Amino acid sequence: MDIKQLGHFYKERLLKDVVPFWFPRAYDEQHGGLLHCFDRDGTVVDTDKSVWAQGRMAWMLLTMYNTVEKNPDWLKYAESALKFLEDHCIDPKDGRMYFHVAQDGTPIRKRRYAFSESFASIAFAAHAKATGNEESARKARHWFDIFTDINFTPGKMVPKSTGNRPAIGLGPRMIAIVTAQELRRFLGDEDRYYTEWIDRCIDDLKTYFLKPDIKAVMETVAPDGSIIDHFDERTLNPGHAIEGGWFILEEARHRGNDPGLIEIGCNMIDWSLARGWDEQHGGLLYFVDVYGGPVQEYWHNMKFWWPHDEALIGTCLAYIMTGDQKYADWHEKIKNWSFSHLQDAEYGEWFGYCNRDGSPANTLKGSLWKSFFHHPRAMWTCAHYCGAF
Repeated sequence: MDIKQLGHFYKERLLKDVVPFWFPRAYDEQHGGLLHCFDRDGTVVDTDKSVWAQGRMAWMLLTMYNTVEKNPDWLKYAESALKFLEDHCIDPKDGRMYFHVAQDGTPIRKRRYAFSESFASIAFAAHAKATGNEESARKARHWFDIFTDINFTPGKMVPKSTGNRPAIGLGPRMIAIVTAQELRRFLGDEDRYYTEWIDRCIDDLKTYFLKPDIKAVMETVAPDGSIIDHFDERTLNPGHAIEGGWFILEEARHRGNDPGLIEIGCNMIDWSLARGWDEQHGGLLYFVDVYGGPVQEYWHNMKFWWPHDEALIGTCLAYIMTGDQKYADWHEKIKNWSFSHLQDAEYGEWFGYCNRDGSPANTLKGSLWKSFFHHPRAMWTCAHYCGAF
């Protein structure tokens, strides 16, 4: 694998294909913040705004501002999103963030968990790095503390079920790791506050969610780590586990290529590719059953955009860190399938949703879930690991 050439490829994809699709059309001059629900050609199909997307898109813009070029428009768009978050997306009753608002900021939906807060946290941290603004640094720490308090303090989160089948999830631990990594990168970590959170969550992954005997990364387990033998709890999300794997590899890289963490991260990627890759049609299945049985969710065999983005990052970093040719081979296979089926050669960017055979399920480029985040993050991250940024 020619690392330099690969880095150039991803840099070109980001700056000449992805960014031009989103901007300036995503910038909402009237109400502030960022629009993100677009059809194939960039036509707005919904003016509502995901609160997740405001933080995620701002983070991506500011990450480019910090590493690619000091583009004043990128800073303007990001600061508009941050102002929109503060002006419209915080519930005054409890200080938590909403999940979904109208174009003008009217609250539409609030969810019980605190992921909007984690994405706001990384956005404010990136803004602090870009501008030296101490208030943004304070806000980054504030939203991280809200996120960890809600997700890790027993009894703080509103229960999803009756409590008769208690369970714990991989998601909060993964997001705590990557959020703490971003805050440590932008704000420093003299008191090891962020590193201690990372250590705690990696320990949880090893103790509860990784199953070496069956080579699986569980999404949900019982509080003691045992597998709950029912539909929801047997369901694996290969793309999500691969994403977690590269978070662990990034931590290994930060710690001087820690061999124990490299093994964990590579196992998460290996096991998930083995379980999730569709040998008949190519691409990653969205859900699989841990025991190989049928999956309840009807979209289980669709091919979503973001697992392929995560797999590009995971295999790229695994190859760079280990030199193992299997990761170069996997990366090429995933890259070929993704750009053959998800890429829109006419209008740019990736389609969000494909059928199992790789045909587009619809023409959406953006939705309340898909925004200027997973795909540009993959293009930027692969380019970064390959030395282009």
